[in-house]
Amino acid sequence: MADELALPTVSTFKTPGDPATRETDVGVSFSKLIFPNFALGAEENYIFQTPEGGSTVSGFDNLGLNAKCQLWVNAPYESIFSVGADWDVGGTGAKKIGADSANTFTPTIYFGKGFGDLPDALNYVKPFALTGVIGEALPTSAAPDSLEWGFALEYSLPYMESQMKDIGLPAPFKNMIPLVEFSFETPENRGGGPTTGTINPGVLWETKYFQLGAEAIIPANSDTGSEVGAVFQIQFYLDDLLPTMFGRPIFWKSNSY
Repeated sequence: MADELALPTVSTFKTPGDPATRETDVGVSFSKLIFPNFALGAEENYIFQTPEGGSTVSGFDNLGLNAKCQLWVNAPYESIFSVGADWDVGGTGAKKIGADSANTFTPTIYFGKGFGDLPDALNYVKPFALTGVIGEALPTSAAPDSLEWGFALEYSLPYMESQMKDIGLPAPFKNMIPLVEFSFETPENRGGGPTTGTINPGVLWETKYFQLGAEAIIPANSDTGSEVGAVFQIQFYLDDLLPTMFGRPIFWKSNSY
């Protein structure tokens, strides 16, 4: 866990409906360590909605607040398990873009597994990593509860070059991480409808101070949409950029670091 800032995250996607609507989100998120294994964060998005044949409306979405606690980590086996909770703060966004006036609370489980502990005969599998998330969205309105779930599979070329074998990849490829993310939402009651979701193949490019990411957004079914979208993000590692200001929990003991 670390102090991080994502600015900006820009996504665009056309949602089905009558009429279908192109939505473009421009967002920012920030997380800060409070205790060594506990972080708080916040995120906000400014949304542009353009229905087919209509005029664009725009406004801020509801403010999102979150907490995350790392419960278990096993470095030799490259495994991690965390829990957290998200709070979509009802009434803080613009009604004209559909921001809900009710709150939504989402307790969440996070997990991750790297494969660097595999036998040397599987050297080229070791750079793979699998991460996942499972959350239960609980609105305080009459909207349906929903299961939010997904996972991501990535292949770290920097890990391969430094830990397995230097195959002489030139820049910028040697600092890239190809990945594919799967993100789904399953309504559970109140006539919420079918599961929707997206499949997002893309690539990350890492430096010591920041990470650039670009992914396609592919609808998983017709209920999600029919056109491919895209998402772009810049994430800054504040621990390394501003080590005198960030990189330590607010509450910590000097003998812990």
